[in-house]
Amino acid sequence: QVQLAESGGGLVQAGGSLRLSCAASGRSFVLIEMGWFRQTPGKEREFVAAINWSGSRTDYSVSVKGRFTIPRDNAKNTIYLQMNSLKPEDTAVYYCNRRTGVWSWGQGTQVTVSS
Repeated sequence: QVQLAESGGGLVQAGGSLRLSCAASGRSFVLIEMGWFRQTPGKEREFVAAINWSGSRTDYSVSVKGRFTIPRDNAKNTIYLQMNSLKPEDTAVYYCNRRTGVWSWGQGTQVTVSS
């Protein structure tokens, strides 16, 4: 059973940066396309970014493209979300998971961007 643990969230002012981490335990995700998602109260969870197994291809939602990057470290079974130029509308709980065919969701990590 895979367990996902997100960390690195917090409170930051608009224009600031945060780096989120997602560690997987229970199995390796070396050959799996992984992604970050986010959710705000009353809204559906939305796609933020994804990275293929080798790191050679990334994909971003329009709202974060150019500001966020999604590196991964397969040796550590960890993916990251580097968030720069944060905006108040980036405020959400952030989750990681497989891009498709998701595993059980972790607890997520809260990101709050103040204006």
